[in-house]
Amino acid sequence: MVVMDIEDTDLDELFEESPGLKAVAPFLTLASNVRWFRTLGEEPDRRTVDLARAYANALGFPEAYPAFMADWEEAADAAENTEVNSPAWEAEEQLRATLTDDALDVLDEQTLEMVMTHVAQGTSEAIEAAAMEAAQELRIFDEEFVRATSGAAVQATYQAALAAMTGAEEDHPFVLRFQLFEKGRWPIGIIGNSFLIF
Repeated sequence: MVVMDIEDTDLDELFEESPGLKAVAPFLTLASNVRWFRTLGEEPDRRTVDLARAYANALGFPEAYPAFMADWEEAADAAENTEVNSPAWEAEEQLRATLTDDALDVLDEQTLEMVMTHVAQGTSEAIEAAAMEAAQELRIFDEEFVRATSGAAVQATYQAALAAMTGAEEDHPFVLRFQLFEKGRWPIGIIGNSFLIF
């Protein structure tokens, strides 16, 4: 386990010194260039549908078919009614816990927290700005919508950074979910046999 004095450690040096953290800087560059929420409500292309199917399969819900919503109010209602303790939510929580344990095998808890805080701070401002811009373009005058979309994207970024840090495969659910955000979407969640996406 690597134990470091956070105050005296430069992040760039930390990323270079720890093999697991070398993936963080390239990931932050990638996340900084995502065109968040640019295709909300639009007809999906084949790649987006394939990503959605791959995510549902990887998470353990192969029967959940992608359902792309065109109406923002319908998407907001779906997000509001997504069960926090649903089977899909539980599956994601288990994956997050597993990846966190993997990261803590090589980093101390304080270092991991510092790095993940850096990831959130490095992306949240751009995500929130993109969410507000998307809301304006779609004429959505609902602050809760902006909070929900940006919150989901920040969470997906956190999860994907954790996956990158621990060397997860490209077909890991967190990697696939982040790629749906890269496609300009808001993957809301799996409810029953539907994977709801705006």
